[in-house]
Amino acid sequence: MIDNQTNDFTPLDFLKGEVILIDKPAGWTSFKVVHKIRKAVQVKKVGHAGTLDPMATGLLILSTGKKTKELGQYQNLNKTYTGTILLGKTSASMDTETEVTDHPIPDNVTENLIFSVRDEFLGETEQVTPMYSAAKINGKKLYKLARKGIKVERKPRKIFIEKFEITQISLPEIDFKISCSKGTYIRVIADDFGKKLGCGAVLGSLRRIKIGEFDVDNALQIDDFLEKVSDTEIFSKYN
Repeated sequence: MIDNQTNDFTPLDFLKGEVILIDKPAGWTSFKVVHKIRKAVQVKKVGHAGTLDPMATGLLILSTGKKTKELGQYQNLNKTYTGTILLGKTSASMDTETEVTDHPIPDNVTENLIFSVRDEFLGETEQVTPMYSAAKINGKKLYKLARKGIKVERKPRKIFIEKFEITQISLPEIDFKISCSKGTYIRVIADDFGKKLGCGAVLGSLRRIKIGEFDVDNALQIDDFLEKVSDTEIFSKYN
């Protein structure tokens, strides 16, 4: 595994397979990270476990070569996120990536009400995949349809919220930490949260800090990864 705890200079075999922990920067798509690493390691097979939206930061688990077959086991792990919900706003994408409309926040939106609404999300619930997502229906990515103003029916899916902590309230911002099952869209939670409070809400920021027991604190920045693999002692067999 390649992470920021790796200090030895054992030659890396990207064709046989390596697992790489990357801290994705804001503004990058998950595919851009894959493309950058594929180019650096000179191996065609590179994949990741669990897409992050471009605005989101945090942990991506990537595999190369024959270890791409193991990605499924990482995708099935629970994920933990931190972020901010912005009350009094709505948007088509349920975050700030599309045009945001402002709404008044009712006087009855108190800390007690916020914590009460939070409790409604805990445990097993159902969630509808957002149109602005990389999910596919009939081979077409939903976000591409959404950009054309096309909506298609999506069936609710079961998700499980293990923990949902409200870490700070400074209206209109609510900071949170969520541990949830695979396939959970935090943007949808933000949108549903706003609906339950009667004022709308969007996801203001998002950071994935854990996938199972893998922690973002052990992940490499893209530049750090490129520096590691370009080291002649580590990477000379591929150049």
